[in-house]
Amino acid sequence: MDIFNLLTMIGGLALFLYGMTAMGDGLSKMAGGKLESILEKLTSKRIFAVLLGAGVTAVIQSSSATTVMVVGFVNSKIMQLSQAVGIIMGANVGTTITSWMLSLTGIEGSNLWLKLLKPSSFSPILAAVGIILMMTSKEESKKKDIGNIFLGFAILMFGMETMSDAVAPLADNPQFASLFTAFSNPVLGLLAGAVLTAIIQSSSASVGILQALCSTGAVSYAVALPIIMGQNIGTCVTSILSSIGASKNAKRAASIHLFFNLIGTIVFLIVFYALNHFIGFAFMDTSANAAGIAVIHSLFNIGCCIMLYPFANGLVKLASFVIPQTDEDETKEEEPVVVLDERFLERPAFAMEICRNAAIQMANETLEAITLALDVIGNFDKKKAGRVYELEERVDQYEDVLGTYLVKLSSRNLSKNDSLSMSVLLHGINEFERISDHAINLVQSAQEMKDKAVEFSKNARYEVDTITRAVYDIVTHTVRVFRDEDIEDAVHIEPLEEVIDGLTKEIKQHHVKRLTKGKCTIELGLILEDMLTNLERVSDHCSNVAVEMIAIHEEGYDTHEYFNSLSPQKKALFDDEYEKIKLRYPLTKAYDTIEDKKGKGKKKKDKVKN
Repeated sequence: MDIFNLLTMIGGLALFLYGMTAMGDGLSKMAGGKLESILEKLTSKRIFAVLLGAGVTAVIQSSSATTVMVVGFVNSKIMQLSQAVGIIMGANVGTTITSWMLSLTGIEGSNLWLKLLKPSSFSPILAAVGIILMMTSKEESKKKDIGNIFLGFAILMFGMETMSDAVAPLADNPQFASLFTAFSNPVLGLLAGAVLTAIIQSSSASVGILQALCSTGAVSYAVALPIIMGQNIGTCVTSILSSIGASKNAKRAASIHLFFNLIGTIVFLIVFYALNHFIGFAFMDTSANAAGIAVIHSLFNIGCCIMLYPFANGLVKLASFVIPQTDEDETKEEEPVVVLDERFLERPAFAMEICRNAAIQMANETLEAITLALDVIGNFDKKKAGRVYELEERVDQYEDVLGTYLVKLSSRNLSKNDSLSMSVLLHGINEFERISDHAINLVQSAQEMKDKAVEFSKNARYEVDTITRAVYDIVTHTVRVFRDEDIEDAVHIEPLEEVIDGLTKEIKQHHVKRLTKGKCTIELGLILEDMLTNLERVSDHCSNVAVEMIAIHEEGYDTHEYFNSLSPQKKALFDDEYEKIKLRYPLTKAYDTIEDKKGKGKKKKDKVKN
């Protein structure tokens, strides 16, 4: 083997690793975060967790990626440690699918159907279809993801073939043969497999490299078997590294992955070599092939899962014993309202999903805050007021954590839909945070009324009740639209906002009239002015959420020019809806009782208690 064969092998390895990554990324984007979401939710029964772990790993082609996700789930308290153990077991089973795919390169024969099964026969077709799909897709789409999957698979297989061809001359090299003979020592083979896998951080890739080396005929089953065992231990490095700086439970999840493979390897090697000593397996000295490697890899991982499945709780206890809970852990500061683990950034579609869920929770807590704030106006309640302050602090934390995380996520390869959703979230969380600030202002105004022992007149009370009802309706509507990303429903928010603007102006005019007649004090008038300003601004922020959603999804509107862009027909519909909504929030009923009635000489007085 000369320098050119070595360079060819390095190039084949690079293509192999790139193809595996490209195919896995394409499959993940195609799933759009759904696989991870299922993984997160459907783990109540351990057998389901095992099956899900196997299925997800088979799709994304990486047990390391699955276990890192699990570490993230546990760290974020999305998943319990007892649920994680099943998924980790399943991930080890799911990773065997890659070795079976790669074993196709070892198919030989002159039969037409056998030739068609060889990757060298169908990979060029997949590559051609893949590149056409990618080039004809102008934007991120399912079509482009499928093209990426096809192209990634073709590159993966081409890299495998290239590696096999590059190492073929080593078949006649006695030094190479003697090197691998040394690895027939179980300890050395175990270390070699573990180190190689730890370096490239992928057991699937290291198994593929071993399958390529098998084409030389110098790798016997006696050599391959301990290397495969070592590869299963080496793959644990990825999850262990990802748990650095994480919670104790996240570290335990990573250690479960290590214990599972370590215990399985030790038991397998003891039993196998004990039997080999007494029986003597004839196949040990024969040359291994790609299919044989896949068989050993599958038997080991499936066997470990069956063997350790009944002892899953024991693995959890072992991890808890090795990484115990300390008194210091129990006295730590209060947990943040939301944990967005950076491990999820490697799966952008799922990261967007958890951000969306967190933003919806933030919107719901904002709605609760504004609802309580409206309740205490004119009827102050200390407990409700305290809850508003608590919710406002939580909403602030949501905005800080979500904003920072979304900025990091924005640099990842997002689909078009996820990019639009990110823009909606970034604008939305800012608007909801401002709404929670106004909830605090409203509570402070209510507190001021209580402290100064003043209250609204009957008519002013009616007016305030009317506008607060409208504000509650617009916030509720906005949260629903934001939660469902319902663009069609979003267009109905602005007419209500216009109605609230009109109510604000009308109530201020009524207040001035009462003030000039001496039926209201300046002090109470200032409080009312502050309340109306905050209520109007709450509706403005709701309008911003709706208009920004429309502008982002329709890609062309400027938020500030949205209403100028309405066609005459849409403007007429808007005006008609405005008039209908306005009828639901009348103020004339209240104000009529204030007016002096001519001819009766009788005036009704507003009561203002100071």
